[in-house]
Amino acid sequence: MRFAALLLITLMAVVRPATAGVSPQATVEAFHDALIEVMKQAESLSVKERYAKLEPAVTSAFNFPVMIRIIAGSRWKKNSAEDQAALTKAFERVSVGTYAFRFKGYSGQKFETLGIEPGPKGTTMVKTHIASPDDTPTKLHYIMRQFDKDWRIIDVLLDGGISELAVRASEYRSLLRSGGAEGLAAALNKKADQLVSRN
Repeated sequence: MRFAALLLITLMAVVRPATAGVSPQATVEAFHDALIEVMKQAESLSVKERYAKLEPAVTSAFNFPVMIRIIAGSRWKKNSAEDQAALTKAFERVSVGTYAFRFKGYSGQKFETLGIEPGPKGTTMVKTHIASPDDTPTKLHYIMRQFDKDWRIIDVLLDGGISELAVRASEYRSLLRSGGAEGLAAALNKKADQLVSRN
C-alpha cells in the first residue's frame, strides 16, 4: 500500500469530530512568527537556548503523536504503551532540535502565506514560502488536521511536493524493524542531544 494511502487511513482512525477554534492559517503563522523571532536573536543564542525558545511554538503547531504513528505504520502496535510514549517524546525532541539547529541566523527572511486549499479526507493545506533577499523563495506547504478545536500540522511538503513524513518514514523504518520503538527512540534522542550540544 502506498504511503499516501496509509497516511489517510491513519488520519481517519485518530481524528475526533471538529469544533470551532483557531484557523489553520493562524496556527501556521504563529509558528512562523516564533521562528522569525528566534532567527533574529540566533547569533546571541546557543542551539540549546534556541531549542528552549522554540519548543512551545513547535509542539503547539505540530501533532507529533499522530505523525510518529503514521511514520511507524503497522509496527506501531507491536510496541508497548511505554515504548510508544518514549518514541513520541524522542521524535518531538529531534524535531524541535532540528528547527533550533537550522534556524541559526537572520538576513531579512520572511514567511508569506500564499493561500489555503482543501485537502483529502478533511485535511487542509496551508501554502506558504520563506523568502530571502536576492534568493528564490522556498515553498513550504503544511498539511493540517483539526483535532477537537485545534488545527495542527501533520506533514510538511518541502518545495511544494516532498513529504517530510515520507522522508522520515524511509529513514526510521529500518531502525524500527531492527530495534523496535525502543531502538528508534534511543537513536533519535542521541541525534537530539548532538543537535542541541552544538554552538
